[in-house]
Amino acid sequence: MSSLLTPASLRVTKCPRRIQSVDKTKTISRASSRSRKSRAESTKSGPQDKSSESDSDNEEAQPQKDILLEPDFAGLDIQDDKAFDTDLEVEDAHENIKYLLSKDTVTTYDHSGKTAYIERCKRLGVVPASYFLRHIHDKELSMKHHGLGSDGMKAMAASLASNTHILSLDLSDNWLGLEGGLAVAEMLKENCFITALNLSDNRLGNDSAMALCKIIQQNTTLTHVTLSGNEFDDKAAAAFAEAIMNTTTVQYLDLSHNDFGEMAGLVLGPAISDNTCIKELDLSWNCFRRKGAVAIAQGIKSNVYMKKINLSWNGFGLEGALALQDALKGNSVLEELDIINNRITAEGAVLIGKGLSVNETLKVLKMGRNPMQSAGCYGICAAILRNPNCVIKELDFSDILVNNDFKDVLKQVSEQIPNLKVKHGGTELPSKPKARIHPMVKLANYIEKHNLRLIDFFNKFDKDGSMSVTHEEFVEGLEETGIKFTEEEIQMLLDELDKDGDGEISISELVVGHTDFQEKREHINTVLTVMQPRPITS
Repeated sequence: MSSLLTPASLRVTKCPRRIQSVDKTKTISRASSRSRKSRAESTKSGPQDKSSESDSDNEEAQPQKDILLEPDFAGLDIQDDKAFDTDLEVEDAHENIKYLLSKDTVTTYDHSGKTAYIERCKRLGVVPASYFLRHIHDKELSMKHHGLGSDGMKAMAASLASNTHILSLDLSDNWLGLEGGLAVAEMLKENCFITALNLSDNRLGNDSAMALCKIIQQNTTLTHVTLSGNEFDDKAAAAFAEAIMNTTTVQYLDLSHNDFGEMAGLVLGPAISDNTCIKELDLSWNCFRRKGAVAIAQGIKSNVYMKKINLSWNGFGLEGALALQDALKGNSVLEELDIINNRITAEGAVLIGKGLSVNETLKVLKMGRNPMQSAGCYGICAAILRNPNCVIKELDFSDILVNNDFKDVLKQVSEQIPNLKVKHGGTELPSKPKARIHPMVKLANYIEKHNLRLIDFFNKFDKDGSMSVTHEEFVEGLEETGIKFTEEEIQMLLDELDKDGDGEISISELVVGHTDFQEKREHINTVLTVMQPRPITS
């Protein structure tokens, strides 16, 4: 009879392959164990058939193989390999060990968070994202446009909190909303591996901005944070100002495509001045104007860490341009400034040029799509010529037309800075394509000019008087009239006059074609006359 290895014995020996031998006096047979169990059941259930009891006694009386109940390690030498030999049947012992080892008795740490994700999905009633499960071990994970929603983000946050693989996470355009944003903030309290986080276009709102700003200050691993297009406005500006001042790790912060206005500029400006960590800041596509724009420019002037700032698609105007002039004079760190489409006129460009004339660090200046015309572009180039220490490498005047005066000064700048790249909108207005004249108009004008009847005009083509001409005869007749037609126009006439497509043009087809065209032209003239404004009478 096979013996049974108990989990207790396996746990005590701590050796799954070799079982210690024990004293036979401290073992008990399997049959004896069954007999006691049977007696215990008979005591509970009341009087039973005596035959069953006698059978049990007979079984107990029969010699049985002993199995291990409690191992006794007293007197064993753990240095002696032979002391770990078992007195059990080797085959049965191996099968029991395999059974126990097949159980998930040892709990291992899930570094990916996959288990936590599946459990949270079940609890929230969310369908697990198969893409997330397939790429949960990647260093860079992009989940943009997956429609996660708030519940989907909550489930994923439970996994990301313990995930040690993902370093860059893109969650853009998932409609996370307030609850989803809060779930991300809670996750970042536990996760210390994610360095780049993209939460753009998720409608997070001002309330989630508060929680995220706290995390930006507390988290010690985040270096790149993108929060573009999340409907943040002036109410959230104070939280972001605090984050900009106090973060010690974030080097790139994107707050573009939000609703920050003049008041936000007044709050963010001093924060930019006190920033000691962020090297690249994107504030494009907001509403910074007037005093707000001036405050941000003043912040740039005092900042000694920021290398790149994007202020495009705001409304700096003349006041902002004056403040940027002062910023370029005082700042000795900034390398790239983007002020595309900021309502900067030629006068504003000249002011910025004055700042550029003494600046020694700016390498890229983008000013395209501003109403500064060629004069503004000229002012910038003239300022560069006055600065022998200028290190500018790229000028962007895209969509701004320039004249020959600008081309002359640009030539001088290129001699001073040979590797300079300049982009502009060209030197001339794009010519409008000439309106195409329908070939029937030329034909009708020729007939009217020479006071001809259609039959007289047709007779010039119909040499044999058959009242029908081939395409070749018709083309020859057109050449004799001296009317200038292109090949495309001639083909258009043939297609329009040869209605039945038999390869010939008859006098009736010419009359019908000419009459239809005249009616269409009269209709167009009538419509244009009606659309003209009536004169104002007193």
